[in-house]
Amino acid sequence: MRLTTLFTTTILAAAPAFADTAADRRGDTAFNDPSIEHAPQDGVVKLYGAGGPHTAFRKVAAVFEEQTGTSVEVIAGPESKWTADAQADADILWGTSEQSMTAFLLTYTAFDPAKVEPIYLRPTVIAVKAGNPLNIDDFDDLLADGVRVVVTEGAGVYNTSGTGTWEDVAGRLGSLDDISGLRRNIVAYALGSGASYGVISNGDADAWITWPNWPITKDDLDMVELSEDRVIYRDVNVVLSPDADPEAQAFLDFLITDEAQELMATEGWQR
Repeated sequence: MRLTTLFTTTILAAAPAFADTAADRRGDTAFNDPSIEHAPQDGVVKLYGAGGPHTAFRKVAAVFEEQTGTSVEVIAGPESKWTADAQADADILWGTSEQSMTAFLLTYTAFDPAKVEPIYLRPTVIAVKAGNPLNIDDFDDLLADGVRVVVTEGAGVYNTSGTGTWEDVAGRLGSLDDISGLRRNIVAYALGSGASYGVISNGDADAWITWPNWPITKDDLDMVELSEDRVIYRDVNVVLSPDADPEAQAFLDFLITDEAQELMATEGWQR
């Protein structure tokens, strides 16, 4: 038995390490279509990404258009709805978190991962039904018996900034009981923030760990801020196509001006 164990250990130690990185898998996705020519220069600045930041981006775009006369289109939603168009004519992609952008760039190979720029942050919050009928005040209230929580989770099949946020919030204090307690109250793992909103909006959940822009822009939700020892932050980031319309860089520059920051802050985005 001892000889067998030694032999097995020797074989494993001699096996070469296998590095599997995002760079190795660029272009190897279900959405990537190598037959699509990336040719974004059409006189319109086009941004693509997941829903969430788009409502604030559109506020900024409206001001930029008024000041410059340059047309800006902000296209948001599930990636499956816009992936072919983005591969053809996206000047800019945005990611709603770092891991989201890393996943996007596996498909959109015309964009350089080294050129990604984080531009804003936002904190996790709790969204509740308008009027906060359960009087939820902080994370601990989500652990009470009977509280139904929906969380956003990519589950390995969907690109969303919400992946793992509930676990990060629950585990911030290093308490396994907090994670277990929240898990017991999770009634739905929704694929994307839009799906999570659907769950709570339909009355199938009482609370949702999410980002400020959702309760700020939805009349049927209120926002509960998490205590500082619970909150986590994720960024929104952008990347510019090397073949983009010349005006696209000007829009990105404008997107972080003081004027734009004031507009972004109305939906919880901060620098």
